Amino acid sequence: MAEVLLFHHAQGLTSGVREFAETLRAAGHTVHLPDLYEGQVFDDLAGGVGYARRTGFGTIIQRGQAAADGLPGELVYAGISLGVLPAQLLAQTRAGVRGALLIEACVPLAEFGGTWPAGVPAQIHGMDADESFAAEGDLDAARALVEAVPEAELFLYPGDRHLFVDSSLPSYDKAAATLLADRVLAFLDRLGRP
Repeated sequence: MAEVLLFHHAQGLTSGVREFAETLRAAGHTVHLPDLYEGQVFDDLAGGVGYARRTGFGTIIQRGQAAADGLPGELVYAGISLGVLPAQLLAQTRAGVRGALLIEACVPLAEFGGTWPAGVPAQIHGMDADESFAAEGDLDAARALVEAVPEAELFLYPGDRHLFVDSSLPSYDKAAATLLADRVLAFLDRLGRP
């Protein structure tokens, strides 16, 4: 089974993020779920993004790097939206990475050194009409990553919701989230095989 370091989105470590982690655990995977917001959870995206801005995106990323300290290098790094920042940084720079799950966000490879580790698979998931994903450059970055990395896959879901995977939020899309979970579990099962 795979070992996953999962980073939450901009609204914090919500019950929906915890539920997603439990879905992975129920399939036999080990999931580490750090709180990058030190207990803060926000009712809306604007409040969470405001907290991240005040704290500093660099600080949020550093908290994610610190969460990896003491864990084995052979991890799958996963992030949802804002959580993709530390997940993608670690996937691109930390030795021993097994894979990456970039959910509802992706940044250009150049942001974290310009290269992807050879042979490391990735999945990127997002809604095709989500302004935060499709209109702010994330979709372009995802397509570029898939073009550069043979082991990377991009999955687009019909719709315009952001944070559609979080069952505790109004933006939740059960059909898309279920399909995403199935694809993520198949990915983790492949990585967990000897």
